[in-house]
Amino acid sequence: MFRSEYADVPAVELPIHEAVLGRAAEFGDAPALIDGTDGTTLTYEQLDRFHRRVAAALAEAGVRKGDVLALHSPNTVAFPTAFYAATRAGASVTTVHPLATPEEFAKQLTDSAARWIVTVSPLLEVARRAAELAGGVQEIFVCDSAPGHRSLIDMLASAAPEPQVDIDPVADVAALPYSSGTTGTPKGVMLTHRQIATNLAQLEPTIPAGPGDRILAVLPFFHIYGLTALMNAPLRLGATVVVLPRFDLETFLAAIQNHRITGLYVAPPIVLALAKHPLVERYDLSSLKYIVSAAAPLDAKLAAACSQRLGLPPLGQAYGMTELSPGTHVVPLAAMHDAPAGTVGRLIPGTEMRVVSLDDPDKDLGTGESGEILIRGPQVMKGYLGRPDATAAMIDADGWLHTGDVGHVDAEGWLFVVDRVKELIKYKGFQVAPAELEALLLTHPGIADAAVIGAYNDDGNEVPHAYVVRQPAATGLSEGEVMMYVAERVAPYKRVRQVTFIDGVPRAASGKILRRELRALREDA
Repeated sequence: MFRSEYADVPAVELPIHEAVLGRAAEFGDAPALIDGTDGTTLTYEQLDRFHRRVAAALAEAGVRKGDVLALHSPNTVAFPTAFYAATRAGASVTTVHPLATPEEFAKQLTDSAARWIVTVSPLLEVARRAAELAGGVQEIFVCDSAPGHRSLIDMLASAAPEPQVDIDPVADVAALPYSSGTTGTPKGVMLTHRQIATNLAQLEPTIPAGPGDRILAVLPFFHIYGLTALMNAPLRLGATVVVLPRFDLETFLAAIQNHRITGLYVAPPIVLALAKHPLVERYDLSSLKYIVSAAAPLDAKLAAACSQRLGLPPLGQAYGMTELSPGTHVVPLAAMHDAPAGTVGRLIPGTEMRVVSLDDPDKDLGTGESGEILIRGPQVMKGYLGRPDATAAMIDADGWLHTGDVGHVDAEGWLFVVDRVKELIKYKGFQVAPAELEALLLTHPGIADAAVIGAYNDDGNEVPHAYVVRQPAATGLSEGEVMMYVAERVAPYKRVRQVTFIDGVPRAASGKILRRELRALREDA
């Protein structure tokens, strides 16, 4: 068993809005959030006051403890206000991908039993259609303004009393992001107030921040990585978060230059751009002190090329997953020069790890031996919403969460993730479940069978590659038709990018797809 070298941190027994904004009065007029495109700024005093007023208006509208509110928005300075207002009113927040189709959004609304939606006017039609498909939604609010819908801006004028909700940080769910886990379709991950708040305290010793630090939030807040590293963690410590709604390289570089960004939390595709794109030379990025990459594996040579070009310490990596609130490992800022290339970090405080044999899960492995990574700690999720069997398959009776990732630990305690047991595809850090795409492909009248695996394209991104068996009467079905069929029905990041036609999908006697045979087919091609 591997344990953290750091002293344990006490569990944080607070609602997440108190855990994050408890020092807002101390930070006062310091900028908490800045819109990286138009400069709109919210101070800590405003963020604290605004979220309390919106919480009062939500409670007046009927939001009650135990309700689920769907937050459907790109990154904006209003996103944190909406999130903390909802939790203060007693709701759990299920975060929704802003590029979700109405059908995908409706599935999440139905599964989470969400009664309320907060969205933005450009996404309003998608939200309305999703609410119609799902049923049960009481009201749709908007962060900006739209005819016929109450806006958060109007709600700031609410004279209703601030809700006094008895929140149990141990049992009550604060966030309900959706994850595919190790395989299968997306499931609601129940993260309690204590789990999220304690993970923030666990991460603090490794990447300290405070007033004067400026973090650029380009990765999405709806994803647990963005919600933790770019929203909750810096706002808890008095740093300034500069918000961008999406990644556009020029806008991103200009924001670093103009807002004097000190820290970046990114995914590997952004590291690639920083390392190789000629635009980088046109901007002054000298304010940067460090870059941390997570959400997908980062090539060690690419990381070195990026840090060398920008004149920075070696890039740090971090490791975790939605089901772990999300962090378990990080390369500490103080150790970035000493960390071996390719490591995802060391265990954070209060976290234990086992590495077990892939052939014999009861056998623990030692230093230098690769096996499945198991994690135990206060950040392990409460479970999957409404799926006790899936929860039991993920978390064993002794509290160990089986990550589905394969890795090894060196003699200094550095973890290296080398492979995945799980079938999940990570496209630019976003999770794509093969089973979801396979089920969709099988609805095409010209497709008899299908299987999907992850494959790396020329840019080094893992993409969905579909192996398709045509129906006898559909011999003319083309690669383009298959890709278009999927593209019309899923969010852009889930699109099938490669198609191979085969005579039959390899399966075990149980019916399970033998994906390793498909990978061998690809390697032989």
